[in-house]
Amino acid sequence: MRKTYPAVQLERMGGAVLLAFFAASLAILANAAAQPGGGSWTLKAPLPAARGEVAAVALDGKLHALGGSVHGVAGPYHDEYDPVTNAWRARAPLPEGRDHLAVVATGGKIYAFGGFTASVHKGAGTDAFEYDPATDRWRSLPPMHVARGSAGAAVVNGKIHVIGGRGPDAVVVAAHEVFDPQTGQWSNAAPLPTARDHMVVIAVDGKIHVIGGRFKGPVQRTGLHDVYDPATDTWSSAAPLPTPRSGLAGAYYHGLILVLGGELPPDHTFPENEGYDPKTGRWTTLTPMPHGRHGFGGATIGEAAYFVGGSLTPGGGGNTDQLLMFRLP
Repeated sequence: MRKTYPAVQLERMGGAVLLAFFAASLAILANAAAQPGGGSWTLKAPLPAARGEVAAVALDGKLHALGGSVHGVAGPYHDEYDPVTNAWRARAPLPEGRDHLAVVATGGKIYAFGGFTASVHKGAGTDAFEYDPATDRWRSLPPMHVARGSAGAAVVNGKIHVIGGRGPDAVVVAAHEVFDPQTGQWSNAAPLPTARDHMVVIAVDGKIHVIGGRFKGPVQRTGLHDVYDPATDTWSSAAPLPTPRSGLAGAYYHGLILVLGGELPPDHTFPENEGYDPKTGRWTTLTPMPHGRHGFGGATIGEAAYFVGGSLTPGGGGNTDQLLMFRLP
């Protein structure tokens, strides 16, 4: 059964532009089921508060939405979604307000790195935090060596790789630092071949894929696809993202690395949903999102991928509370 948008949400989103969005969203959702193999979208319970530049990670069958910004100010937001009950609950807030976080889950805990304190890309940090769901508490970890936000993070063999990002001077970096949760120590690895940020970073079969991103502003978007092999500490190139973009969300789902969204000022956000198969080295086009967005987070839980928050317009003026679920046949 298709879920309709509650009237209060329409009021929050506001005006004729959002009514047009409502109509377009319903049309795309209606057409999704008619696209064989393309997948379908379902609107789920909304995030408790609309916000952009949200990070998301799955742990123990729950989706955690972390950080984000409202009116250009980053907050310590932490909300947990349960797909079984289709409901959110508040969890312990981050130790500091941050957006553009790099997040991963491993060993039954959540890790968050870097981020910005305010828009646009201000206050890049070296912070590293660990969340224990058993106690609902965060603790600070040894900081990174390189301050940055909008980096990406992935786990291979229990070690966390934090890659790329944008520093305090708003210049993108190629930094690649590795954190060992067992020892609490940081080490350096081969830097990203081309410095960039706002990309998708995902580990599959012991290798790390860094896809898309930007070199400066969102107009300087790229489809670069670099693959890191921890066994040799080397990078190689793979098939580029078909639609170059940045401000992305990603998830590994049904054997595909999903790459979604992006922004292109002054008036375009990308609804594109493209999937990469690491086994064949090929991209496929999947059913697009109901509306373009950027600055949102994604993760896979069971037989579905979930994408939360972000902005429906370039910049931070179109923050949304939407939670979208994507399924393939």
